[in-house]
Parts: sequence; C-alpha cells; structure tokens
Amino acid sequence: MKTLVIAEKPSVAQDIVRALTPVAGKFDKHDEHFENERYVVTSAVGHLVEIQAPEQYDVKRGKWSFAHLPVIPPHFELKPVDKTKTRLNAVVRQARRKDVGALINACDAGREGELIFRLIEQYAGGGKPLGKPVQRLWLQSMTPQAIRDGFDNLRTDAQMQGLHDAARSRSEADWLVGINGTRAMTAFNSRDGGFFLTTVGRVQTPTLAVVVEREEQIRRHVARDYWEIHATFLAEAGEYAGKWFDPAWKKDAGDADKRADRVWDAHTAQAIADAVRGKACSVTEESKPSTQASPLLFDLTSLQREANGKFGFSAKTTLALAQSLYERHKALTYPRTDSRWLPEDYLAVARKTFEMLATSGQRHLAPHAKKALDDGYVKPSKRIFDNSKVSDHFAIIPTLEAPGALSEAEQKLYDLVVRRFMAVFYPSAEYQVTTRITTASHEGQSYNFQSNGKVLVRPGWLAIYGKEADAEMEKKEGEQSKSLVPVKPGEMVRNEHVEPKALQTRPPARYSEATLLGAMEGAGKWIEDDELREAMQEKGLGTPATRAAIIEGLIGEKYMLREGRELIPTAKAFQLMTLLRGLQVEELSKPALTGDWEYKLAQMEKGQLSREAFMREIAAMTERIVLKAKEYDRDTVPGDYATLQTPCPNCGGVVQENYRRYACTGASGAGEGCGFSFTKTPAGRTFAVEEAEAFLSNHKIGPLEGFRSKAGWPFVAELALVRDEESGNYKLEFDFGDDAKAEQTGEIVDLSAEPSVGPCPKCGNPVKAFGKSYVCTRSVPSHEHPAPSCDFKSGQVILQQPVEPEQMAKLLNEGKTDLLDKFVSMRTRRPFKARLAWSPDEGKVVFEFEPREGGRKYPPRKTAAAPAKTASKSGAARAEGAGAAAKKAAKKAPTKKTAAKTEKTPRAGNLQPSPALAAVIGPGPFGRGEVMKKLWDYIKANNLQDPNDKRTILADDKLKPVFGADSVGMFKLAGLVGGHLS
Repeated sequence: MKTLVIAEKPSVAQDIVRALTPVAGKFDKHDEHFENERYVVTSAVGHLVEIQAPEQYDVKRGKWSFAHLPVIPPHFELKPVDKTKTRLNAVVRQARRKDVGALINACDAGREGELIFRLIEQYAGGGKPLGKPVQRLWLQSMTPQAIRDGFDNLRTDAQMQGLHDAARSRSEADWLVGINGTRAMTAFNSRDGGFFLTTVGRVQTPTLAVVVEREEQIRRHVARDYWEIHATFLAEAGEYAGKWFDPAWKKDAGDADKRADRVWDAHTAQAIADAVRGKACSVTEESKPSTQASPLLFDLTSLQREANGKFGFSAKTTLALAQSLYERHKALTYPRTDSRWLPEDYLAVARKTFEMLATSGQRHLAPHAKKALDDGYVKPSKRIFDNSKVSDHFAIIPTLEAPGALSEAEQKLYDLVVRRFMAVFYPSAEYQVTTRITTASHEGQSYNFQSNGKVLVRPGWLAIYGKEADAEMEKKEGEQSKSLVPVKPGEMVRNEHVEPKALQTRPPARYSEATLLGAMEGAGKWIEDDELREAMQEKGLGTPATRAAIIEGLIGEKYMLREGRELIPTAKAFQLMTLLRGLQVEELSKPALTGDWEYKLAQMEKGQLSREAFMREIAAMTERIVLKAKEYDRDTVPGDYATLQTPCPNCGGVVQENYRRYACTGASGAGEGCGFSFTKTPAGRTFAVEEAEAFLSNHKIGPLEGFRSKAGWPFVAELALVRDEESGNYKLEFDFGDDAKAEQTGEIVDLSAEPSVGPCPKCGNPVKAFGKSYVCTRSVPSHEHPAPSCDFKSGQVILQQPVEPEQMAKLLNEGKTDLLDKFVSMRTRRPFKARLAWSPDEGKVVFEFEPREGGRKYPPRKTAAAPAKTASKSGAARAEGAGAAAKKAAKKAPTKKTAAKTEKTPRAGNLQPSPALAAVIGPGPFGRGEVMKKLWDYIKANNLQDPNDKRTILADDKLKPVFGADSVGMFKLAGLVGGHLS
C-alpha cells in the first residue's frame, strides 16, 4: 500500500518530492501527481472545497425576508470551488485509489492549511471521513533536511483534532454571521420595497467602521488658528534656521492639538517675534551618534502598504503582481504570508540567493549583492532568522531563480522585495544628530529656538536605495536630513529675521490603502479586554491573504469610494453604522468580536473548549442579531441626522433626515409636517446629504449610478421631484426620459420640428434629439411610421460626458467625434479621454482611444499579432435612456491580412549602434527604448552619476567617445545617443 501526500500548493509538492528522492527513491512525474514505490505526492491550489448550507436553507437573493431567518442549518454540506474543480477531481482520484492506504496532510502549518485538507478528505469520502489513516506533516521551513525531519516526526490525527475543530468552527461561524447578518439587515432596509443589499461580516464591517470613524472625526473637526515663530540666525560660519518652543510645555491629554511650538493668539506670537528681533543670542547644542536599522523583511501586508505608498498600487494589484512573480516567474517565495522572518536553517539558502543576485542580469542590484558576500554581511541574526516568529509561511524573499522578462509593474515589485531582502543583512545606517538651542533674552525673559540637523555618516543599508535613501529614512518630527552650520563654543549669534506664521489645525488624514491595511493589521490594539487583545495580537482583522479582497469588497458594495489614494466612506456606510448602533448589534462593527473568537478558538486548539459549545454561542448570537432587526418596530432608528437647508416644496417647512427618509417636520422643525417626504434609498442607492439637498433644491438630479432593481441588477437613472395631484403633494419619481417612455407605452411621437443632426448609420433616416438621447426617427412610433423599424439610439450624456449636437453630427457624417475629455469610468471613477465612433461591425457607437505616445507601452502577447492600430476598447458608449452604463465589448481580432503583415515585422529593434556605442551596450540591433535602458544599466552599474548632482553623468573611458565630453546632463543623453544609431 502507498501513502498519499497532499500539499497545499504545487511548488510545495515539488519541494517534498526533491527532499524525499534521496531517501525514498526516484519519483515518476505524472500530469497531476508524482509517484514512486512508497509515496504518491499531489497538491491542492489553496481551497478546493467550500462549505454551504443544505439546499433547503439556500434562499435566493430576491426572496430574502425575515420569514426565512435565522438560517442555522443542522450541518454543512460541501461544494467544489468552481475555478479549481479539475484540480479537486485529480486529488480525489488519488485519495480514492485502492492501493492508497494512508494519507499525509502536508498543507501549510496552520488553521487554514488544516481546513483545506480536512474538507478535501471529507469530499473524497462523499461527505464523511474517507476512512484511511491520516498523519500530519508540520513544516515551518522548506529546506530538504527540514522536510525529511518533518517526515520522521509526523503528528497523529488525534494531535491535530483541536486545530481541525478550530478551523472548521471559524469557517462555519463566519458563514452563519455573514449570511444571517446580511440577510437580516437587507430585509430590514428593504421593508419599504425594492432590494437594498446591506452586507455585513465579521471582518468587513469592523474594517468599514474604522474608515467611518475617521470620516466622522474629519467632519467634527473645527479648524483652530495657531502661530509658529520661525527665525534665522547668523553665525560666523553662516545662517541657520530655528523655531520657537516652550521648554516648560507638558503634554495635554485633553487636547491633542497643543504642542510645544504652537502659540494660540496672534498678539503673543508677535510679541515673541518683536522681543528677539535683531538680538544677540547664546547657543547650546548636543550632538550624538545615532543608528537606524533597515526595516524587517516583507510579509504581504507590509509589502502592500509599501507598494501603495511608493507606486500607488492597490492592495489587490500588489497581491496579483506578487502572485504572478511567485507562480509564473518563480522569482518570489509564497506571498500570502503574515511572517516577516525566515526559518533558522535558511542561512545557506539566503547566501545562495545573494550569489544568484550577484551574477544575475539585474545590474542595478548585483553590486550590492556582491558587496554583501565579499564583506560577510550574510550571517545569522535573530532579526532575520527566528523559528518562533515563523507562522504558516515565512517572509517574502526572492527565490534562487533569476526572473526573465518582467512587466514594468512586476519589475517594480520585484525590486522592492529584493532591495528589502538585501538591506536587512546590511549594517545599520549611522548618523550624527545635532540638537541646537538658540536663546534670546529680552527684559529678563528668555526665548528659545530649536534647530535640528541630521548627517548621514555611513549609509549602511541605505546605499542599496541610492537616491531613494531620503525616502527610506525614518524622519522624526523636527529633524532635517542635512547638517547645521557649525557654531564655536561660546560664540554669540545674531537674529537676522523672525516672523510669526499663521496656521490652522488640520483634521486627521483619510485612510489610504496603505494606512487602512496597517489599521487592519493592528486592530487588536483598540480592544480594552486584556485577554481578547492578547488573542488578536498576531491576527488583526482578516489575514494578509484576505485584506485586499475585503477592501475591494467594500468598494464593490458601494460602502467606500477610492478617490486618488484616499478611501472615502459613502452615505450607505454611515447608514449601516447608524443601523447597527440603533439595533444595538454593534458587536458586528467591533474588532472585539474577532478578538473573542480568536481567544475561544485558541482554547479549542488546546482542547480547553469544545466545538459544540462554541457553535452554540455563535448560533445564539446569530439568533439575537436577527431578532433585534425583526422586532424593531420604531418609525426610525436613532442616529445623528442632518437638517436640510432647502424648505419643503409643499409647505415651506423644515426638512429633516431620519433613518429611512427625508421628511417635512413643519415650520418649527419638531412637528408632524405636511406629509411630504422622499426615501433616502431609492432602488437601493443611498442619497448623500449633499445630493439630497441638491435634489430638493433643483427638483431633479442625475443621471446617477448604483441603483438596483428588485432582482438586484444595477441601473443608471435620473430622479425627479414631481407634483402628484391625487395626493396633493410632491413625490420622487425615476425619470428615464421621453424616449424611454415612448418605447414602453408606444405613444406617438412628433419630431417634425426637431432639426436633424445627421443620417442614421443603420438605415440612413434622420437622427434627432429626443428625450435624453439621439434617436433615429424610425426608432420611435410616429404618425408616418407607427411601428418602429430601426433601433439606433445614443445618449446625449455618456459616462458624465455631454455629447453636443455638433459632436453627434460629426459622428454620423464623419464616423467619429473629436477627442472628448469628460468621460468618467463607472468602475474606477477616474476621468478619461476618448472619441465616440460608429462601429459597422458591432452595429453601435463605441469608444476609440488615442494611441499612446511612443507606441505601445508593453510588447504584444506572443499568442497573437498586434493589431495595426490601437483597438477601440469598445463598448459601447450607447447610453440607453438616461445615460445607461457603457458595456465593454470584446476587442476585434485583427484580420488575416493585418496579422500576416505584423508577423513580418522583426520582433527586435533595427537600430545599429556605432562602434563607440556598441562598446558600451553591445552590437545590437536594438530598439530605441532598449538602447536607453542598456545605457542606464551601464551608468548605474558603474556609479557614473555625479554624487553631488545626480542629473549629471560622468564619462568613463568607454563613454567619452560617445559623449564627446567628460560629462553630460541626463536630458541630453537621448540626443547624443541618437547620433550613434543608424
């Protein structure tokens, strides 16, 4: 009988095979597994199976109501993860083999690894354990010897039961709280009709609460005036700056805005300036050495934060790039890790990695790797190698495999990881830090000014970052990264200039993805209970692998907007927090819920708490949440609500916000009002207060996106406030335009007085403006043609871009509009430029984008020839009704003729360098971009940038014939090189 080894990832399966081959014999490689006389080794690709409620508990979205809640199934069934069904079937086939008598769980050493294996085993057994003995391989290091040691010390199934129970319980508890909480809040918010999807979850809702709380702080902030007094002093050696401070100042716990260098009235600030102006001043200073070690190695969260701060990459983008560098290029280790250390037996691997980097084609990195090897930097250190700090996985580092061709974004991320990996072995940076106090006296009172200087003495690890070193320095408040002019002992200096600067306090900054990831990681710090805080110390909200998805999920559900690098909560987010507070189920928005779970799951892992007891508590909590929402019968939920400035259109009374509506409250603002109101959430989209104000003032708004039909489908529409004669009051209506009304009712339309803007591209009849669109006169019912025979229509506003009649005339007569620059993407909310063009092949109006300057940014894929001109990412700018969303169409494939022509174009460049240039970059031929890249690689590898002015390039013996001078400015390089290419 053979033993089946199931790893979590294919790369781990390969490592296991390599480690076992010397002791267990050669393995034969098959499509989905490895096999020898003793072992069969296969792998999952993460989660292959997920839990689900039995069919009778699965209520479809459109039918969510309190009648079906709470959903607490007696057991959970399993279903394959759709995108990995093929891999699951391959693993199950091996597990069910008759010659396989035992299983070894070689998934990652942790809760999730345990769950992945257990669900696969249960699925292979038809919903029950497979019935074959199971042992556990527990690895924290992937060196061959560590793997062999792990096989010599396999853990029993009984030893892992606690971890299995904790893993299963966490998964089922998340399902129960997420499903029931989401359905209960959705049912509560949909009582007035429509479908208002309101998702909640153990991780996503506390994360959202963090962002909402910060936005509330920003809104509550009242700017306060304060003054700083800045002065310039003249010493024998030159001038230096200083800032006044109060040496007797003490921190005020009740007022975070107070600082030692702030004055709170203009008169006092001016008096200080007047007192020291032109005075001779004494100087004292303290100068001491200081060191700064490099940051630790990257885990996923710190990598995402760094990439967001440096390059603006979203957490999702960084994870995708890291995953590509791990899976496709084999250039980085496993990225979904929460550890920033390496196993203690990884020193030899680290040394080999430096050897690879020293000889790789990464010329900008190779000299630093070589120096580390030559100077003996690669040595044991607890800052780097620590088994106690390694969890399921170790830190993200480069592998022994040098990467091939990387995209620009992949190269940036790879460089980020490699530099950090090398830096952590380098010595600390050494500084000389000077604190200087300049004191002026006036009428018996002393006035003190502080100056700070920081001089880099030995760069240490900062040498790896070159000109980026300043950004890497940890600058404390008030420090300058430059030296101060010297002052002799006892020397008196003179005040040259002094003035008060009027400033205002600022609210806290909004979260970016980098800072929100940090807040999620450190969420346990906010928990008051010591035991729960301890339980969350290493966990935070979510895991490194899920935090990006949590943020993207909140954006996708319209709880947050991403504007530039800021994350801004929407009105829907504030409404959810108001609801949770009002229903007294705030635990859903608190990190303490995760802390409580982590504490109890840790007890379960140790056998101190039963799975049954934990799940009973979760079921009870779920029932309470549903009951609170189901039984809440008040007209409104208590909260901090707005009063609109625009009066009631019906009676002139005060319009105030409550949980569900904006309603008239009479002239006093505290009465019944006249009955006028409109919902805050028409078709599931929540009005922001500013939008409600504009709607009430203008009696219309839009087009707006984000509405949902009763079945949950999104749509775009305008809203109007119209007089309803039957009720004698105003009401909110969706306004889809006269053209949409005509389509729905078949009402005859008279467009005879409307001028034509051009011929219909489908049938040649006139196209005219009608409602919110341009329509073919044959596409609407008219006296001449009661039955429409054409379907051409294009919006007068498309993705917020007005399409003027003259532009539509150009499109119809010439095939395309001018370049328009006010389109706003519905997906990213970012503006973009495009032309609108008629596509005969697709039969609709499409976007046509301008080609990039200098051609394509990246080379075309090898699988297809590049189209001769930029593909129009078409899709349709056709705006049905009130600016309906543009749908992306598939890119048109190039014709055979175009493809054949493209294939004849040489893939390499055809520029031949002169002998002088060839001596620097090689004989070619090259493309122009490749020439400049190779030239810069040479310049950086040989440190030819002037250390005092990085924009000046110094010529060595090889470059002098190319430059014709000893040095040139970097902006002249392209012109000089052009003269050496033919």
